[in-house]
Amino acid sequence: METIHKIGRRKTAVARVYLSEGKGEITVNDKSFDSYFTTEMLKYKVVQPLMLTENTESFDVKAKVFGGGITGQAEAIRLAITRALVELNEEHRLVLKPEGLLTRDPRMVERKKFGQKKARKKFQFSKR
Repeated sequence: METIHKIGRRKTAVARVYLSEGKGEITVNDKSFDSYFTTEMLKYKVVQPLMLTENTESFDVKAKVFGGGITGQAEAIRLAITRALVELNEEHRLVLKPEGLLTRDPRMVERKKFGQKKARKKFQFSKR
């Protein structure tokens, strides 16, 4: 099996994931997976598609991720891993699709409008 390359995005984070056969090692930006993601929730988000398809010990994942915050980066990696697993075996779609892992979350930060303090917040109004 050759290396599978996929891209995942979330907010402003972009993750490029390279999936290859191995013994379950995950590296993010040339760091170990445990040192890059500190909380257990973020670690779970990244490993979730591998756990659902029971492939935690059979693939090595190398991820390059930039932009956004740590949560957006974790979710971008999750989407890219999911896409790679579906390309590898189409039967994985039946497990991953009901969990909502194949949908790209479209929510982005709303832009600031002119004449306002923020996107929705207005400047203080003075009647007199």
